[in-house]
Amino acid sequence: MQHPHNKGKGAAFKSGFEQARDSDIIVTMDTDGQHNPADIPALIKPIMDDKADMVNGSRYLDGNDENTPAYRRVGQTVLDTATSVNTGIDLTDSQSGFRAFRTNMADVFSFHCDNLAIESEMLAEAANANLRIQEVPIGVRYDVDCSSENPVKHGLGVLVRVLKDMEFHRPLYYFTLPGLIFGGVGLYLGLRSLQTFYHGGALHFGPTILMTVLMLVGTFMAFTGIMLDSMRRMMQRMK
Repeated sequence: MQHPHNKGKGAAFKSGFEQARDSDIIVTMDTDGQHNPADIPALIKPIMDDKADMVNGSRYLDGNDENTPAYRRVGQTVLDTATSVNTGIDLTDSQSGFRAFRTNMADVFSFHCDNLAIESEMLAEAANANLRIQEVPIGVRYDVDCSSENPVKHGLGVLVRVLKDMEFHRPLYYFTLPGLIFGGVGLYLGLRSLQTFYHGGALHFGPTILMTVLMLVGTFMAFTGIMLDSMRRMMQRMK
């Protein structure tokens, strides 16, 4: 099927998955010409062998990253790290669009994201559903890149989406960790001020206010993250 107008990648995936419900395995690939359909047998093999529910095609396994532009690799490393923190899944190519899925696991995915951040969203949902995920090496061509998306804009958009997802999936990282950092800086400033005052110096208004704000904000964020994480774990047990 074909949408009458561009509704985004998430909507395209949703329609494609619905159309493929009678199949055993669903394979997705980008339309920029970089993927080789000859890699499909290797991609679906872990599912056929009942070793995986989802298979991620990786451009960076087995040293296949030699031709990757440096700016892409740096951005990819940042996104891989953020996605790993958010999902708990350690992948070498979290933004790969070349994937295979066991069809009876399709209901796991909501396809809420309508842009190229859909790859990270699907990984987060697969992790929450405890799907078995494997990676296999795939080839890639950069001399036929027909994508109209600016890679820097795309990377920043995906990173923002992943960080927003952390608010719900990893509140300890999103709230508690920054809160502890803010609180720690506030405590350090407070101890320095007390040391200065102890040796006869004056307490300055500006640093004192900054110290107080940092400690209050840090404490609030830390406890917010702990409470949200407790609620998340409780909801998982109820499921």
